[in-house]
Amino acid sequence: MSNDLTNYHPRPLPGSEILHGHYVVLAPFDKETHGFQLGQVLVGGKAAGTWDYMPFDFQEAAHFGHDFEKMMIEKDWLTYTILDRETTRPLGMASYMRQRPEHGSIEVGCVAFSPALRRTIAATEAMYLMAAHVFDDLHYRRYEWKCHNKNTASKNAALRFGFQFEGVHRNDMVMKGTSRDTAWFAMTDDDWPGVKAAFKRWLSPDNFDENGQQKLPLSALQAAHAQHPPEQQQQ
Repeated sequence: MSNDLTNYHPRPLPGSEILHGHYVVLAPFDKETHGFQLGQVLVGGKAAGTWDYMPFDFQEAAHFGHDFEKMMIEKDWLTYTILDRETTRPLGMASYMRQRPEHGSIEVGCVAFSPALRRTIAATEAMYLMAAHVFDDLHYRRYEWKCHNKNTASKNAALRFGFQFEGVHRNDMVMKGTSRDTAWFAMTDDDWPGVKAAFKRWLSPDNFDENGQQKLPLSALQAAHAQHPPEQQQQ
């Protein structure tokens, strides 16, 4: 992107459009439509531990919709519910946060995958759809990912999804009675063409065998495209 931003204008906020993929549909969070079912798959039971590294928790599945909506409004988040494309069953959620449209910068966070969504093609597609919406549809300049520095799974996911590590903010939060260091990751509009190409190659049906096993890992494709990015195309 050119360094001349003289005529740069604040970007529209995301989060209102329905995003369609082959495996999932992302719909704006609605307490009445999604709240109860999300509570069933994200709170307690097999989902225990979902909120361990986040600065908040949810104790009652039945109250999840109300409790999350209240927090979402207070924190000014734009949240998507991740729905199975065929069954429309809620599988998880993710939010756009730290919105700075005047700078073309926004964060994806509060990423909560149910056990049924974790380590699936659908989960990766959901993250691709949210990034593509930010860069391709709304033309943002920067897309961020942050997590507890002890959350190895989240840090590995950020790198796999094409975010670049930018450092650790020490003593960033007092969280659940302890000090949290926060790891920062981001991708920019300059990174996006290569990141997008890696996502699309990984999500292609010919990257999976008859048992649904990947042939090429996304991390390897991201690394290859980072070294040899495709020419940026006009969207």
